[in-house]
Amino acid sequence: MITRSITPLIEKYSKEFPVIVILGPRQVGKTTLVKIIAKSLKKKTHYLDLERNSDFSTLNRDAEEYLSAYTNECVLIDEVQRMPTLFPLLRALVDENRKPARFIITGSASPELLKGASESLAGRVYYFYLNPIGLHELPGTISIKKHWFRGGFPKALTLKNNELSSGWLDAFITTYIERDLAILFDIKFSPIVMRKLWGMLAHLQGGILNAEKLGSSLDVSGTTIKRYIDYLEGAFLIRRLPPYFVNVGKRLVKSPKVYINDSGILHHLLRIGSEKELLNNPSVGGSWEGYVITQIINAAPKRIDTYYYRTQVGAECDLVLVHGNNVKACIEIKLSKAPVPSKGFYISVSDLNCKQNFIISSADQDYKNKQGTVIVGLDTFIKKYLPKL
Repeated sequence: MITRSITPLIEKYSKEFPVIVILGPRQVGKTTLVKIIAKSLKKKTHYLDLERNSDFSTLNRDAEEYLSAYTNECVLIDEVQRMPTLFPLLRALVDENRKPARFIITGSASPELLKGASESLAGRVYYFYLNPIGLHELPGTISIKKHWFRGGFPKALTLKNNELSSGWLDAFITTYIERDLAILFDIKFSPIVMRKLWGMLAHLQGGILNAEKLGSSLDVSGTTIKRYIDYLEGAFLIRRLPPYFVNVGKRLVKSPKVYINDSGILHHLLRIGSEKELLNNPSVGGSWEGYVITQIINAAPKRIDTYYYRTQVGAECDLVLVHGNNVKACIEIKLSKAPVPSKGFYISVSDLNCKQNFIISSADQDYKNKQGTVIVGLDTFIKKYLPKL
């Protein structure tokens, strides 16, 4: 079992907050983590899985009476988005008896799309996000090349060969399209359009999102595309990286860039079957960029916000790390083992007046060039530089 770095933090906050919510995509390991957390609690626990018909029916009959019987225990509730009406009740139960770790809840949708969650439990809940296994969590037995190719979903990462991993990813994607997204958000949509959109987003990896253009290609409206993308992002499957706006007197690109969150899903959608095929694929640059950005965002301290920067004339910074109004770092991402920073990157650095600048390459290195920019491998950046920003 791979130890998740977030575990000690959840254990710490469960001693203070009555409700802990752990959010993340399906099959990422939320249930396993919750059961590990439960063993660390100094109280009895009671587990409910709302995807199990018997547990769902039990709460659906009279949730208040049922949950009131476990006042002195920690109730673990899996996949809470199946019953959004629970949130106001949990608030009332917590207010009657405000003890730490009354409820530990998992969900596979963002708080914005979990109806009523944010409003009902405000001040009583602490949210955690469980991402696919990150580079900073890898055991020594798994290489960065394998992690980049297969992604971070535990099953896909640890199966004994790429063929089995690909089969698991295929079933995962199909289940999301044909079942999970509709259940998560109580919606109806075209599975055919959703599958095609997901594939198009894979080919667009790291590109500027243009919903109208995507809609035209799929013969639907841009509004429909935006709605579908909201669902994919709400299920933690894609990421829209926003542009960084700053008053520099230049015309800036103001649309987000879009990434498939998990590199394993990306490679499956692109029909790439091995690490060797990946390195020879035209999409390898976009894949590496998305992988680096995802690993940095998932490992970054909560105080850090993430953007990209691009002017209309082509100056660009792949990733801008910001704390408050202060630009903490500008990052250019290069697959080359001997990367040469672009002129546009240094123009961006000057625009943003950033003092800590990095070129992240695929090689294991750590040195400064003549301009004072640190050339560094991804693993070293995450472990050495990121925590200090």
